[in-house]
Amino acid sequence: MKTKIALAGTGEWWGWHHARILSEHPDVEFCAIVGRNPERTKARAAEFGVNDYTDIQKMIEMERPDLICVCLGNKEHYLPTLQIIRAGIPLFVEKPLVFDMGEADSLIAEAESRNLFFALNFNHRWALPVEKAGQAIQDGRLGDIVYATWRFGGEGPSCYAWENLIETQCHGFDMLEHLCGPVDSIAMQASDVSGKGYSSYAIALHFAKGAVGNVTGSYDTSYAYPSTHYLEINGTKGRVVVEDTTKKYSFQEVGNETAEVWQAGYFNDKDRMFHYAFDKHFRDMLTAFRAKAAPPVHARMGRRALRIAKAAIESFESGRIVKIPTVY
Repeated sequence: MKTKIALAGTGEWWGWHHARILSEHPDVEFCAIVGRNPERTKARAAEFGVNDYTDIQKMIEMERPDLICVCLGNKEHYLPTLQIIRAGIPLFVEKPLVFDMGEADSLIAEAESRNLFFALNFNHRWALPVEKAGQAIQDGRLGDIVYATWRFGGEGPSCYAWENLIETQCHGFDMLEHLCGPVDSIAMQASDVSGKGYSSYAIALHFAKGAVGNVTGSYDTSYAYPSTHYLEINGTKGRVVVEDTTKKYSFQEVGNETAEVWQAGYFNDKDRMFHYAFDKHFRDMLTAFRAKAAPPVHARMGRRALRIAKAAIESFESGRIVKIPTVY
């Protein structure tokens, strides 16, 4: 039996990819799209041959979906997500979870009180180079992790609500904890040279296991530049490097001038495409949902990334190192 899924959101990029994946997956009955703009919602629904709605509650009453994917504007997540949770519908939401810790706590508590499946899309974890990095760490090839570096930046809008830090660098916070374990303290410097708010960050991290790390994030650079994204994790036995998330993975032992390198081959388009990491995450998420298991990435991880971002802001504003609880 197929899983009946609706989509909330009509965005031109990720909203479209949600619709594409729902329409292509063999175990999904894609039933409806709900959006705020009637014309755009109708056009997107017609493109994928599903019903269109401008009211979430009406869509739920008419379609009775098993699960709803939520892909809305970054600052518009809270109320629609809360409405879906209170309707008792399991959901798969885009990052960032929300911008406010109180709202994050509310969503988590409301979902837990109903024992709802509540998944979040941190799709970077499913890029093949990142999976290879995780496997190398798990296999002990790096030894004890000593330090880690994350750099990610491109063009971006105004940052007066710390948009880049919360909506984009959340991937870095999640990735570094996913690979290196929990962060227990943080210190940040921020720049507003571009005149659009604090849009570039240099962040120092300490991990509970003893390693240190740094995050450099910016909306004052360009996604057209090579090495827009760079991840490096060094250990006592070797290091791994991930370039542009899906482009390249390398492992090198201490003292060995020869590296082990993965890059997608000529016919391997899927593993070199960034959005295909989302396809892989959706596959695993749906498998977990159909098996009545926990989601691969629970919404609590969105709250955790927000908690780290808020600690970074506190550090910048206070000029001191801020401790972070390691209990999620």
